[in-house]
Amino acid sequence: MREIDGRIAFVTGGASGIGLAIAASLIEAGARVMIADLDPVVLDKVVANLGPQAASVRLDVRDRDGWATARATVEERFGPVDILINNAGIGPDGHTLADMDPIAFDRVIAIKLTGTFNGIATFGAGMRDRGDGHIVNTASMAGLMASAKLGAYTASKFGVVGLSEVLHAEMAPHGVGVSVLCPGLVRTNLGETTTAAGSDRIHAKRKTTDEGIDPAIVGAMVVDAIRENRLHIVTHGDYRGHVAARMDRVLAAFDGVPMRTTSTPPGTAANTEIAKDRSPE
Repeated sequence: MREIDGRIAFVTGGASGIGLAIAASLIEAGARVMIADLDPVVLDKVVANLGPQAASVRLDVRDRDGWATARATVEERFGPVDILINNAGIGPDGHTLADMDPIAFDRVIAIKLTGTFNGIATFGAGMRDRGDGHIVNTASMAGLMASAKLGAYTASKFGVVGLSEVLHAEMAPHGVGVSVLCPGLVRTNLGETTTAAGSDRIHAKRKTTDEGIDPAIVGAMVVDAIRENRLHIVTHGDYRGHVAARMDRVLAAFDGVPMRTTSTPPGTAANTEIAKDRSPE
């Protein structure tokens, strides 16, 4: 999507942090943006600051009826959505998986992973049918590498990465771009929003993440990735070695394992070409 000027965007978790930074960057690039979040008071303030190119709608990304209402709202105000930013999420609670409350596990998965699917289910088919658009799903560096005491969070983020790669394979033939954002530490109020969602975080002494990069840097990176149709967006080169070490461990598992099939995995470019070759004229 080379041209963002005049496009319509929908951003979840857009009232603060990375979501707000992405919304601001899209507006700077000429888009009109519907910002979705939970707190209507905060949403009103955000829209007032961003100006006439912004509007807001209250949305809990777990609520599929709410998604239908949000779609009607943005289409009535601006028109069909060209850019979907599935950004809403909450942080980890700091418990080991063996000690984690199942309700807390379900909450993280429902907001981040299922919430991302709900956005795709709401807007994806329309983009595909129009043959144009771009979807950005916010994951995390925790979607590319695992750390102790981030169990549900990591599961949701790995899920978003995999979901995004599948979506990319499905949407690319129809002219719709897909990106997955995997940020490292960013200055946000994730602790506050996580607590507000009902988490009993055991490491939430501060309401904000004071360390990390300015979210405005991430917002600009996302806009560039949309323009360039890049699948993976990473914000911190510091983690390259950790991700490479994980991939080395995965690849090492193949050592000494015999080849058992000549077929190509579904969804790969080679598999697509084979399917074309076998299709009747």
